Amino acid sequence: MSALVETGDVVEVLARYPDNAFDAVLCDPPYGLSFMGKRWDYDVPSVDLWREVLRVCKPGAPLLAAFGTRTYHRGVVRIEDAGWDIRDSIVWMYGSGFPKSLDVSKALDAAAGAEREVTGVAGRTGGGRACMNDAPGNGRAKDYLAGEFYSTAPATDAAREWSGYGTALKPAHEPYVLARKPLDGTVAANVARWGVGALAIDACRVEGPPSVGGKSGDGLGYGGADGTRVIDRSMTDGRWPANVILDEGAGALLDAQTGARRSAGNYPSDATGRDGATSLRPTQGKLYADSGGASRFFYCAKASRAERDAGCEDLSPSTGGEATGREDDSAGTRSPRAGAGRTGGARNVHPTVKPLALCEYLARLILPPRPGAILVPFAGSGSEMIGALRAGWPSVVGIEREPLYVRIAEMRLAKAAA
Repeated sequence: MSALVETGDVVEVLARYPDNAFDAVLCDPPYGLSFMGKRWDYDVPSVDLWREVLRVCKPGAPLLAAFGTRTYHRGVVRIEDAGWDIRDSIVWMYGSGFPKSLDVSKALDAAAGAEREVTGVAGRTGGGRACMNDAPGNGRAKDYLAGEFYSTAPATDAAREWSGYGTALKPAHEPYVLARKPLDGTVAANVARWGVGALAIDACRVEGPPSVGGKSGDGLGYGGADGTRVIDRSMTDGRWPANVILDEGAGALLDAQTGARRSAGNYPSDATGRDGATSLRPTQGKLYADSGGASRFFYCAKASRAERDAGCEDLSPSTGGEATGREDDSAGTRSPRAGAGRTGGARNVHPTVKPLALCEYLARLILPPRPGAILVPFAGSGSEMIGALRAGWPSVVGIEREPLYVRIAEMRLAKAAA
């Protein structure tokens, strides 16, 4: 297996590659949100860029690209305008995430110069000073008890009227667009000629338990003595991969609402019963009978600090200012709305690192039977590249224009290959 991180602009780098060089594309491009003040996130990629990516891909090649919830439409339209066929969207849902919302009541008091009364300790931070949005007074951070932040009462009539109002919801999902370069004829003709054009469904099925037992009449299969029905693991293919992916936190929230439920299995309707009615009988090899919550799709947690930093041990931990691109101890380094706490103290300072399990799963979904090379534009700190190698891609080419991220990606790739 080989992994190459090209340094430079995506369009300029791809100009050196011939037509039809890649089997697939997996990437996490800029969302166009100016996230944490980063210059590279000023806009979603252009139509011209996606047209160049299209050129270097084989007919039928799939493309998976993540976007933010507010700019997904802009990113997808540009991909479509470049000539790609939009096939679906995949939603990655996670239970973690911090609401980057402005407290309107506090903002009104701050604008009026009114001091808010401290009513109690609302929680505890990692230490130091209270967050500017949680400090009493005019909204500026003050040196109260180290590591604690406070609940406060509205001081003005306007603040009381708008108490409990904010400006944003808690982020809990990120969408991926699934696109495909137009086929060369039919699907069958395309896969025969170009070796790409389909998704690896069986490789991405969600596994069930090794065996399930039950009594006759419960729809759990055949084979047990005295009417007991047992499903052997060899008979279970697993569930068809869905376009929703959950992490453990999101799965737990869903299961708490639905409770445990039993799947009766997958039944064909090809047998005719009495009076012409359909007789449903289990078909061996296609049974998904198990029990559990409604979240039984695919789990993938957010990237941990250890996972982000693996291979980067030689780099110094970042300060809050280095992580956010602001002055240390400024308001932006303390406010969660500005990205505080995301990467402070980390060695891998890329602010939007995707988990390796998610990247591996998505790379496997677009892996053809005889894979060649996969393209990872906007390689960032290398998560998609590592995921592609883990999924079995023999050749991975990433492109990243930020020299620091190139260095981090190369260090993480070296660690993953060791």
